[in-house]
Amino acid sequence: MKIEAVTGVVLAGGLGRRMGQVDKGLQLLQDKPMVAWVIERLAPQVGALLINANRNGERYAAFAYPVVADAIPDFAGPLAGLHAALSAAETPFVVTAPCDSPFLPVDLVFRLFSALTAADAEIAVARTGDQPHPVFCLCRREVLPHLTAYLLAGERKFERWYSSLKTVEVAFDDQAAAFENINTLDELAYFEAVRKA
Repeated sequence: MKIEAVTGVVLAGGLGRRMGQVDKGLQLLQDKPMVAWVIERLAPQVGALLINANRNGERYAAFAYPVVADAIPDFAGPLAGLHAALSAAETPFVVTAPCDSPFLPVDLVFRLFSALTAADAEIAVARTGDQPHPVFCLCRREVLPHLTAYLLAGERKFERWYSSLKTVEVAFDDQAAAFENINTLDELAYFEAVRKA
């Protein structure tokens, strides 16, 4: 695998509804914004990195990576972030990771890419046990027209979209904790305490 062929995107375009409408990626975990934790783990795995954000663009730009906003209006969810990244990327592959999962695997891209190419699939999705994690996916940039049509039809469900593509799910049962995400202020406080312990 050549990392130069892959663009990573940190999905930070949501409204943070379960966290009181705050911008989750900018919330601090051990004095460091959650997006910084994700960048730290994802950037070494890819040739280029983008941040998908719909608010606080200047603050995200301070991390020194291009910031792309959704083209689909009204905070349409992670698929709109993937759509923005596929539109902006100059590489044949794009991989996504959410801004609220600071412990993501350091071999995420390698394992997704290996499975995608072995299966000649269009998209590879991380899975732990029976639970897929579609916001951790690697896909070919050529799926962009398919995704655009899906979103313009008013659809938003990630799993319904990729179920119509040639998909491979990739087991990460050995690193299930790496997919922990922080959705609420209580969860943020919990992980803050655990990391300090």
